[in-house]
Amino acid sequence: MGHLFNRNVLLGVSGGIAAYKSAELVRQLRSLGANVRVVMTHGAREFITPLTLQALSGNPVHTELLDEEAEQGMGHIELARWADLLLIAPATADLIARLVAGRADDLLCAVALATAAPKLIAPAMNQQMWRDPATAANIATLEQRGLRRIGPAEGEQACGDIGPGRMAEPVDIAAAAADLFPRSLLAGKRVLITAGPTREALDPVRYLSNHSSGKMGYALAQAAAEAGAVTTLVSGPVALSVPEHVQRHSVESATQMLEKCLELLDECDIFIACAAVADYRPANAAGDKIKKGPDEITLQLVKNPDIVATVAGRENPPFTVGFAAETRNVVEYARGKLANKKLDMIVANDVSDRAIGFNSEQNEVTVIWPAGEEIIARASKLTLAGRIIELVARAEAASRNG
Repeated sequence: MGHLFNRNVLLGVSGGIAAYKSAELVRQLRSLGANVRVVMTHGAREFITPLTLQALSGNPVHTELLDEEAEQGMGHIELARWADLLLIAPATADLIARLVAGRADDLLCAVALATAAPKLIAPAMNQQMWRDPATAANIATLEQRGLRRIGPAEGEQACGDIGPGRMAEPVDIAAAAADLFPRSLLAGKRVLITAGPTREALDPVRYLSNHSSGKMGYALAQAAAEAGAVTTLVSGPVALSVPEHVQRHSVESATQMLEKCLELLDECDIFIACAAVADYRPANAAGDKIKKGPDEITLQLVKNPDIVATVAGRENPPFTVGFAAETRNVVEYARGKLANKKLDMIVANDVSDRAIGFNSEQNEVTVIWPAGEEIIARASKLTLAGRIIELVARAEAASRNG
């Protein structure tokens, strides 16, 4: 079976008696990790209320083609772009015919035309309507266009007839939807990643920090989410957008970063410490701006907590990955950190090289773990992140099974 973790499923509900099953279908989809939004035709609202599906999906239900609250009034385009899958259940004979004709005079049909996402329908209708040559021709046309279908099932129908036409059961529809997305390396895993720099306040307007842009950590978060993980970022101050399907918690200082990580750690299978955390902070931050005075001043610094070592040192820690940003003896220092901090894996890179150091678009790293080592040649940070996540997934699985 595939997976729906982090997938955006747009559920279209048309006006048939089987619409009452859509409530259970929403629940099944969410239990498989999907983000669900619902589009209802006017007919569907005669069988089940939008409020029911809103409560179950956790999102507003969409019913109108012309939506004044949507960006530029183009709600159908927004939904079409959002969807990773358009699932229509139930799909009535009328709705199927309208899809074949390419109609766009209601929201559901307009979204079906506007989305590039795969489409899956669960037909539901009277057995004679299903057997009618017009319906058979319509189904054949849609399947020739690449649309997938599940069902219908056979059995007793609401009208009293017995035969094909019953909508497939919600659990089977949800499984069919999941099968469209092959199971990924980290499907269902919970990954916590730190990224960016920390800032250690000197006074209300000044701070100690470093040149980290956060690009590597954000690339790792994107790669983890694409691998199916429930992904959370704890990020220092950066000028980056949050990757899709990733939740971000913003912090400033090393102490704040540690506190947030410990707060989230119980819901974590894999911890990746990619942030460039300041090793020291001012012993006392001034309450007011420090005014210009003598030619020299002395700052007293105290050591910050070691976040990755703290996590790795906990009882039953998650699979813990550290980063070693060095300017010399890169691999040697990284091996020492791997052992001394009791990490499961470490990623070493040379930040003295401006082409692959802080703020660069590319990187090259050496990944080290107790059972092996791999050099990943220079590439974009997103490409490197994908390979690092592959190595993390395999090493984590091996440690769990071994």
